[in-house]
Amino acid sequence: MRVVALLALLAGLGSAHAEEAFVTNQLSDDLTVVDLVTSRPVATIAIGGKPAGVAVSADGRFAYVTSPDAKAVTVVDASARKVVGRIDVGGGPLGIAIAPDDATVYVADWYAATVRVIDAKQQRVVGRIAVGASPSGLAVTPDGHLLLSADRDDDSVSITDTSVHERRGIVKVGARPFGITIDAEGKRAYTANVGSNDVSVIDIATARELGRVRVGLRPYAVALAQGRGFVTDQYDGKVSVFDLATLQPLKRITVGDYPEGIEATADGKRIVVANWESNTLSVIDAVELKVVGEVKVGDGPRAFGAFLRRTD
Repeated sequence: MRVVALLALLAGLGSAHAEEAFVTNQLSDDLTVVDLVTSRPVATIAIGGKPAGVAVSADGRFAYVTSPDAKAVTVVDASARKVVGRIDVGGGPLGIAIAPDDATVYVADWYAATVRVIDAKQQRVVGRIAVGASPSGLAVTPDGHLLLSADRDDDSVSITDTSVHERRGIVKVGARPFGITIDAEGKRAYTANVGSNDVSVIDIATARELGRVRVGLRPYAVALAQGRGFVTDQYDGKVSVFDLATLQPLKRITVGDYPEGIEATADGKRIVVANWESNTLSVIDAVELKVVGEVKVGDGPRAFGAFLRRTD
């Protein structure tokens, strides 16, 4: 469905929140900002270093972008649309997450089995956390007490106490976990397992795997909305949907080529997907389970992380 149809749909959603997508384009070395109400790009910000991971602060003031080739994190003023800082972190920064109070930024170092800890105000690395091999996706519980990392080459998830920067649990999951998402209650986490083509469901309190959901080829990341899980299947060009209560598959939705980053809007009504090979965002109606729009972005969009920003 074209942009006009998407605008008509959104016009009918009177309660829809105004949001923007901050999309890392790895091949064009930049960040595209997309207004999700008008379905139009509103800014392109040069980043460099093959940007991949992205996280928007809870207050919406900043977007933090990882650049593996530059070994750095770029700080972007979200409203002004400009770079306001650059933090050298070393190694291979990939996944990124922000504490709920926006005071701390966590960056996964793909090469060092480490998560770098950044003081957001000082814009510098102040600590490190030992995790498993090749940490990729990161997520913080809503209370800020725990950090979870998907440790790809250990087929596990590390659960770290953020107050002391020490692991307190290791959960074995499927093969090659990459993206990780925590539910709004902070009770369960979901990993997209690239190697075993499934999603692991983790009980955070007991640090154990509750079950697995079969999805498509090479799942990358997971979004949650409407009591459902949405999973980007890179090699299939689809999003797999499953029921969070029963863990039963519901539907597979065709999106662009090689979908990667995925996130639900704040109201849970839409799912936004970055398609690496199509250079587009697909917008899915989370209730009707169908694509309702497409937006052109930069070259090689990954949008790995929490890339949506509330603007109202």
